[in-house]
Order: sequence, then C-alpha cells, then structure tokens
Amino acid sequence: MAVDLEVAALHPNVPENVSLAILGAMAAVAESGPAPARSEDIEMIRSAWRFIFGETSELNWTALSRVEPKSLASSVADAGLREDALKFLTVMTCIDDVPGPAKVDSVRRYAAALNVDAAYLNLLSLASDGHMDDALAEMTRLNMDSITNGKWPGGDANAWLLPYAGQAADPVLASRFHALSKYPLSSFGRAFHHQFTSNGYEFPGEAKALNAGFSVPHDSAHVISGYDTTPRGEILVSVFTSTMHKRLPMGAHVLPVIFIWHLHIQINAVAGKAATPMDPQNFWCAWAAGAASKADSFAPEWDFWALAERPLAEVRKIFGVPTEGLEAWADAQGLGPATP
Repeated sequence: MAVDLEVAALHPNVPENVSLAILGAMAAVAESGPAPARSEDIEMIRSAWRFIFGETSELNWTALSRVEPKSLASSVADAGLREDALKFLTVMTCIDDVPGPAKVDSVRRYAAALNVDAAYLNLLSLASDGHMDDALAEMTRLNMDSITNGKWPGGDANAWLLPYAGQAADPVLASRFHALSKYPLSSFGRAFHHQFTSNGYEFPGEAKALNAGFSVPHDSAHVISGYDTTPRGEILVSVFTSTMHKRLPMGAHVLPVIFIWHLHIQINAVAGKAATPMDPQNFWCAWAAGAASKADSFAPEWDFWALAERPLAEVRKIFGVPTEGLEAWADAQGLGPATP
C-alpha cells in the first residue's frame, strides 16, 4: 500500500513485484563485490522502498530475492523506469568504496539487459581501472555542461568558478546582493543573504566569490530545500539538484557528489572532500523531491531577482517543497538512519 507523503514517492504506482525486482537487483549489485552487503547498503535499499516506491510496510531484507539482469529486464517494461532503475543500481556500486571491477561489470550487465545507454558508467570504469584523474576531469566537464546549460569548451573550470579576482571585481553586482539584507525577514532574498553571511561566503562580484552563474542557482537550491552546507547537506542538495535540473544528472551531480563528500576524493581546487556516511532516507527523499519540483533554479530562464522579494514559503511552494523546507520536514517525520 503506497503512502500519501507530502514529499511524494518517485514511482508510487509501480506494482510490488516490479519494485521488489528493482530492489533485488540493487541488492545483487551491492553484493557483487568482495564483501557481503553492509548495513549502509541495506539501509539504502530499505529507504528506496519508501521514497522511491512509496511503501509503508517494512521491507523484509532476508526474504528479498536477488534478481539477475535478464530477470530484471523481464520485470521492468517501461523505458523511463528502466533508466531510473539503472541509476539506482549505479548508486549501489559506490556505497562502500570506489567501485571495483566486479561491481562495474555487474552494473554494465544490467545496463545491457535493460537496453539503457548510460554514458555515465564510463566514469565508474575509469575510476575502477585506476584512471581516477581522467574520471574526475570528465565529471568536471559534465558538471560544467550541466550548470551552464551548454557544451563546456574546456579550459580551467576553476578560473570560471572564481572570476572576480583583481580587476575583474564587480562591486555593483556585489552591492545588489548586499542589499538583500534589507528585504523582509520572511523573504527568499533575505534567506539567501543569510545563507552567504552565516557561512562566511563572499557575494558574487567580490574577489573570493564563486561565479554567480553557479552560486546563485546552487545556493538558491540550498535555501529552497533547507539543506545546509555540511558535507551531508551538499550530498542532499546535489541529489535534489540532479532530479530537479535533469541535465546529465548522474555524471554531473550524483556521482561527483558521492565521490567528493562520501568517498573523500577531491575533484578540483574549489570543492572540498569528506568521508561522510550516507543518509539513506534523506538521500532518496531528496531524489524524489527534486524529481517532483515544479521549477529549476539552474534552468536558463530562471530569474532569482524576480522571486527575491517573495516569501520563502511561497517560493518553496513554486518548487513543490514543503513550506518548512525538506530538512525540517524530514526531521518532523523522524527520518534518519534505518535499523539494519
């Protein structure tokens, strides 16, 4: 029986036998490496049961059948669901470490059986084969393609991300952001201003600030979702972004953020790194919420300034996010690590 969530499940109407087949394939991928599924793997699959498929009953892990590629393909007919299923399987390759050859081979066999052309799997192959620098460079290129809504021509991404040093400073632009401090307390713009000042960030136009083309939509996503800027919050906001923006979601957002903030791998000089435990329930909640969003802060036509004076709760409603934000909503639901 599917649950009527304020944050709606991604695929609440999928028949139970199909959802169990996908979860069984996720379990098979998790167990395709040298070690059995760990508690974090189990939590990821149990949490997908709720936030991907909207089920209220507790998933019986011990009774979950492992589903091989051909069986999964027989169970999942819908092309869109096949693409999503492969994304879920790909996430399962990265829960405990950089995916090894066995897990990469496993997920590729599912891709072949599902007839899904997933170029992002090349990132896993590069990392697994020891070509981590090449994998990170490709992730950077894909991320730049996604956030600029175009074809990244190459060059120094760090220079694009940090464009205001020296004579390139833009005090007029910076003053416009500083003026957000005078907006109403309940406004989106005031919350955006607090996002920067509370984290010690410089505003676009100032010497150490990130490019407005990235920081405005990215930090807007933080404010709208309610996710903070801890490594855990960065994972969740990037997952939310991946399904909200829908442009190269896996290669540009999901895999890079897992590598950076979960697997402790530095992708570039601007991003940090951390070994942060996954938060399975909130991970899939963010995934489902982003997919249901009615707006996209990274869309070319999105206008931050047109919304800045409006109440934050109203802007969240435009995005389909609970008025208190996803983080506070999840806290009220008691979401947290599941018990294996």
